[in-house]
Amino acid sequence: MSTHHAAEVAKLADKIKHVRFPMFTWQDQHGHLLSQPMTQQQVDDQGGIWFYISTLSSLWDCIAHRPQVNLGFADQDDSLYVSVSGIAERVVDRERIRAMWNTGVQAWFPAGPEDEHVVLIRVDPHSAEYWDSNDSKMVRIFAMAKAAITGDKPDLDAEHQTIRLD
Repeated sequence: MSTHHAAEVAKLADKIKHVRFPMFTWQDQHGHLLSQPMTQQQVDDQGGIWFYISTLSSLWDCIAHRPQVNLGFADQDDSLYVSVSGIAERVVDRERIRAMWNTGVQAWFPAGPEDEHVVLIRVDPHSAEYWDSNDSKMVRIFAMAKAAITGDKPDLDAEHQTIRLD
């Protein structure tokens, strides 16, 4: 992995590390978009974002045929929003399932990591776009109120960038 790619992966991991429940969006067999909240488990060194899923889920079936997905991360308290586009890979690896297992996963899969229906999805991001405000919540509220009164756009210290990972 190049130094540039490693830096981009680190930037993405840093942006999303505190948002545990992104919205996971995929296409069904008719091409319709569906979304559900999922629990992010980890971001690996290559930038792959990991999730547990059941083989009985329609998501598991759909990504076999249409692997293009989007993950939407939002931290409203810090005014951070991240959209990650990538390819979902279905992973059946008991060793990895056991290695990543935690009490949060146990709540959803009470039969444990040996349950034959417990599998993983790894999203390989090709790009991420983020909007991150550097202002405090009070400064953002004040700027929005001022803009509403004056009719001007709010003056906010915000960063908007695209991270390329392919």
